[in-house]
Amino acid sequence: MDATESTATTILAGAKRSSGGSSSRSASITVVVPTLNEAANLPHVLPLIPDFVDEVVLVDGHSVDSTIAVARAIRPDIRVVLQSGRGKGNALACGFAAASGDIIVAMDADGSTDPAEIPRFVETLFAGSDYAKGTRYGRDGRSHDVTLVRNVGNWGLAIAVNMLFRTRYTDVTYGYNAFWRDCLQHLSVDCDGFEVETLMTVRVARAGLAMTEVPCVEHKRIHGESKLHAARDGLRILRMIVRERARQHRNERALEGWRPPFRELAQGEGIPVVYKRLESGSRHEAHTHGSAARSELSPSVGVASP
Repeated sequence: MDATESTATTILAGAKRSSGGSSSRSASITVVVPTLNEAANLPHVLPLIPDFVDEVVLVDGHSVDSTIAVARAIRPDIRVVLQSGRGKGNALACGFAAASGDIIVAMDADGSTDPAEIPRFVETLFAGSDYAKGTRYGRDGRSHDVTLVRNVGNWGLAIAVNMLFRTRYTDVTYGYNAFWRDCLQHLSVDCDGFEVETLMTVRVARAGLAMTEVPCVEHKRIHGESKLHAARDGLRILRMIVRERARQHRNERALEGWRPPFRELAQGEGIPVVYKRLESGSRHEAHTHGSAARSELSPSVGVASP
């Protein structure tokens, strides 16, 4: 356990949320992980989620590989939810609706977001923020995955949001975020695609919530190909930003019907597989030795050997 995680664990032992010094409450933590055919990546992600996390909700987009079986084998206590529609936005909405924690953390299943950074988000929320937003561009933040085209696109989208909503965000598209449960009424996640992170960012600003950016290191996806299409999804995000700006002066009520239906699998539901915990204890080694690590899964999982 590193110093950051130790600090967060100490805080959580008697965790209280401070809100302007006027109120406090104990907190439980849910991590929401959307998946679509991520069986090969989950062994590099789920075991590294800190022990102080109370609940992990995996939201599956009807994977055709052994994603659910691998998740069950690694974490028998994991809650598995089948999303009602398609796309990351719908998956996160289903996960948020299912989550029971006072704090909700949203992270990816492909290995690009580091579970070891969860304590930073938690500490930021306990320090008084409503919403902790991961950034790859702030001080100490960086990405090992973003391309020049995506960098330019991310920069342009951040400028658009900052100009239209009078904010100072450095990163509006990164998918690593955490927030207090009572933010859900303001976030009202009602989109389907990769615009979801920017939508949440914009609605945090519109609601006047206290947001703090948390520097993060984005890693390359370990196995498989990204579902993100830079040009198509970039335009989709831009259209959403313009639409949200048009809504800003209409005094709209919070969207109370955002909670989508979903199906939660029974605790024992899912094909059992043999799983051997990765010997590597570090996030860096999991990336460096990703090919070798695949052999730690039983062949019954359906992950091809290199």
